[in-house]
Amino acid sequence: MDVAEYQDAFAAALLADAGQASPSTVVERLRRQPGFAVYRNTVMKGCIDALQANFPTVERLVGEEWLRAAAGVFARGQLPSQPSLLLYGEEFPSFLAAFEPAQEIPYLADVARVDRLWTEAHVAADAPALAAAALAALPPSEMSSVVLRLHPAARWIWSDDWPIHALWSRNRSHDADPGAPMEWIAEGVLVTRPLGPVQVEPFARGGVALLDACRSGRSIEGAVQCALEAQPDVDLAALVQQLLQAGAFSALQPIATKEST
Repeated sequence: MDVAEYQDAFAAALLADAGQASPSTVVERLRRQPGFAVYRNTVMKGCIDALQANFPTVERLVGEEWLRAAAGVFARGQLPSQPSLLLYGEEFPSFLAAFEPAQEIPYLADVARVDRLWTEAHVAADAPALAAAALAALPPSEMSSVVLRLHPAARWIWSDDWPIHALWSRNRSHDADPGAPMEWIAEGVLVTRPLGPVQVEPFARGGVALLDACRSGRSIEGAVQCALEAQPDVDLAALVQQLLQAGAFSALQPIATKEST
């Protein structure tokens, strides 16, 4: 047995039921030792603790017991791929979307996605935000040849079905009232980190389309066109102001030298 085979067999034994024998003789000898059960429980507890920490809004919606039970099911199917557990749970929102007990809360997966975006923005690389004056000084003739480069911490999401910003914000903070009246409409979320703390705010459909276009390498002119196509009544001036104040961009970059992402 080579190292890779041993590691796979060992991982499989960690995820198997306590009484299930390993097909590997070497791993089976380890599995029979009392300390292996302690190690198995420690691994699972670490995964569950990490998911609980990374998805606090989900926990408030469903309760600690439910969240930890669901996290255990997820962890048995997908162990961490990195030594650090800070970013563990990338696929947890998709897991919740298909998890049968979660169907009673149909917006749970979208709320989990916002939790995930918050974590990604929190650990993203530092970079200066684009100043409004730099964009204002750009000649109109260059709008078709310059890209708005996204800030490393900028994240966004749109939900056609749920007011995800309202749902997330009312359950993220213990000071908020999750039972307050809510308008059940489609909604987007913009997540940034302009001055250190992560900032989360509601976001228009046209803004989502504009940032999608920027991410794909479209020029400013092209990104604006995408925003108008997605939301013909979008207030472009207000949208751009929101994005600049939120620190969603880091630089202006000519299309010819744009780095691939």
